Amino acid sequence: MTAQPIVELLHPSGLHDHDPVFTLHEHGKMEIASTVKLADRDDLAAAYTPGVARICLAIADDPELLSDYTWVGGCVAVITDGSSVLGLGDIGPAAAMPVMEGKAILLKEFGGVNAVPLCLDTTDVDEFVDTVVNLGPSFGGINLEDIAAPRCFEIERRLQERLGIPVFHDDQHGTAIVALAALVNALEVTRRQVLDTTVVISGAGAAGVAIAKILYEAGVGDIRVVDRQGVIHRDRGELPPHKLEVAQLTNRNHVTGDLAAALKGADAFIGVSGGTVSERALAGMADDAIIFGLANPDPEVHPDVARRYATVVATGRSDFPNQINNVLAFPGMFRGMLDVQATRCTIEMKRAAADALAALVAEPVPERIIPGAFEPGVAEAIAESVKPVAIAQGHVRS
Repeated sequence: MTAQPIVELLHPSGLHDHDPVFTLHEHGKMEIASTVKLADRDDLAAAYTPGVARICLAIADDPELLSDYTWVGGCVAVITDGSSVLGLGDIGPAAAMPVMEGKAILLKEFGGVNAVPLCLDTTDVDEFVDTVVNLGPSFGGINLEDIAAPRCFEIERRLQERLGIPVFHDDQHGTAIVALAALVNALEVTRRQVLDTTVVISGAGAAGVAIAKILYEAGVGDIRVVDRQGVIHRDRGELPPHKLEVAQLTNRNHVTGDLAAALKGADAFIGVSGGTVSERALAGMADDAIIFGLANPDPEVHPDVARRYATVVATGRSDFPNQINNVLAFPGMFRGMLDVQATRCTIEMKRAAADALAALVAEPVPERIIPGAFEPGVAEAIAESVKPVAIAQGHVRS
């Protein structure tokens, strides 16, 4: 039987007429709803002209009133250029809109946060940054989404420098928060100490770099990051800035070579690159290993294979135990940051979120190191962990 082309599998002829997924997405997945009634002329006069003029003048006189009398303080922009969408790659801004809508409704459903999806038709960093800065007064936070590396690092850095609101690239930091929380509990299950643990990260894109940084800040003993050319180390030469930063923070034992070399004796593997890891490489890991294969839809190591070499196994999929999913992090992060009118998102806030997420599993076991997406209280716990950190650091509006 001849394999069906992937394009036909994704867009089969006539399937949209009968596919319930297409039905669910018909005319989009969100709408704007009014929070006030407009039943008569008095309502109209208060909500719009002439009453609204009084609100406008008050805000013009005191801009801090913007969050009190508009939705801006509780609203996030979910923004992409469509250059790295899910596992689909560079499909462009128009085709990315269903994902941005999806992220917006997840913010609302899990965090009670209003969100507006925006797809920008540019891959120029200057143009992207200037556009978002110009839109800044309309939002209390920016959720960057599905922007290809290394461009995403520069965009995030420059936006956070220019905007007085938190900027959070979920592909980086949402993944990192949940991965750290899962690792903390996996280490407890396997009776390891953070300082004595060696973690191998496969992939040096947005997620891999962010995971490496948060693990470094959490005190993980040795971190080895592997890209297509092998283990990243300081002497490899001609590393782009984001990988040079990784090289300076990781690989304290100066391991060189391929993924198999990196995995020799390693306690944990975190895959965020796709591809497949050979069983020969996995066999070189330490006893009672930890394997997180987070690529979707096909993990770097299938759970059935991973269990031959690891005590704790996690994926990014919902049909296996221990799903490491960004939805566990970003709704609570934004809820907390918006509640205190945070001006930026820091590594300390992200670590606090990871600690709170890990603590929601009171007694970790191999099949449960992380809460499920629909378990109550996840977003609330993360929000409450973020608020005091933002206040203590002084990253809130006075």
